[in-house]
Order: sequence, then C-alpha cells, then structure tokens
Amino acid sequence: MELLEKLNWRYAAKAMNGEKVSEDKINNILEAARLAPTSSGLQPFEIIVIKNQDLKEKIKPVAWNQSVISDCSHLLVFAAWDTYTAERINYMFDLTNEIRGFKNEGWENYRQMLLNSYPQKDTEENFNHAAKQAYIAFSQAIIAAAFQGVDATPLEGFDPAAVDEILELRQKGLRSAVLLPIGYREEKEDWLVNLTKVRKPMEDLVSVIE
Repeated sequence: MELLEKLNWRYAAKAMNGEKVSEDKINNILEAARLAPTSSGLQPFEIIVIKNQDLKEKIKPVAWNQSVISDCSHLLVFAAWDTYTAERINYMFDLTNEIRGFKNEGWENYRQMLLNSYPQKDTEENFNHAAKQAYIAFSQAIIAAAFQGVDATPLEGFDPAAVDEILELRQKGLRSAVLLPIGYREEKEDWLVNLTKVRKPMEDLVSVIE
C-alpha cells in the first residue's frame, strides 16, 4: 500500500534545508487538515501558516532553538479555541444548515444540548478538549505531507505562552497547541536520517477482542 510506504519513509526530520515547498503541496496539506474529523464537527481550532522568515526567527528561541523552525519552508501553528462559546457553536451549526440547505430537528436539538453544556464548563477543560481536536487535524497534515514526499516535524517543545504572545493569539481567543514545520530534510545535518524506524511490534500494540 503506497500510503504505508510513505509513512515508513517519514520521520521527524531534525534538520531542514530551507527549500520551499510548492504552494500546491502546502494547500493539499492544509486541505487534509481541514477535512479531519472533530468532535461534533466544530473544528475548534485555526491553523496559522508562517512563511515570513523574520517571524520564524522570532519563534525559534522560544522553541528550544530548534533549527527546523527557521529552516523550514512553512511553519504551521495549530491554535485551539481558548474555550467554547455560544457564538462559536452557533456559527458551525448555522454553516451546516446553510451548506446543506435545510434544518433538521434532531440537529437543532443537538445544537441546544451543546449550548447547554460547553459554554458552562471550565475554560481550561474546554481548551484541552479543543486542543485534542487540533491534534487530529495535525496528524492528518503529517500524513498528507508524507504522501507528497514532504517532511513534517511535530513539535511540542516550545513555550506556548510565548508563541501566543508573538502571534497575538490570546486576543483572537486562541492558544497554541502544537507546531508543525514543513519542508525538506537536510540529510548531511540530520543525525536521525539513516536510523531505522522503531515502533512497537503489532502484537504489543493491538489487542483483538472477538
């Protein structure tokens, strides 16, 4: 299966060469993330695509000075909603009704159930839930990159509060969840490039209940 071959090829590149990834490929990666499933279909996150080199250099020191931040082609910041609000929930339900061209009683009842639940919850609980949804899209972006022969390095090693400040995310009701530099590996500088991929054997990972 071609997809599995690509997933065996990919790894978290530790060095990138600065070569630009085509906008077509970036758009495919973003579309894969957009199509990701999320709880109640709310898509409670945004993706900030950073091409500006000065901004990447500004983020690098608060991301453990990892070279892939500055040497990537595009830096994707997955930023989750800081909380769920009635306005945000209603937007997605209204959008669904508009696109589908009709209202459904069951769907509207479900809307009301969410309105009676999420906005009343603790904001940190809501953010953590939203961040989990962002990670689903994040994973699909990694898969889409690999499928196109593009490297993507998952990064949790950064100061979220500092990134939030640099990108003024809190003012937009967002908080950074995870970073994804996109680019091409620099094999001469990457200690990981020739090492064998290691994963648990299937029998240690998967249990089947019949």
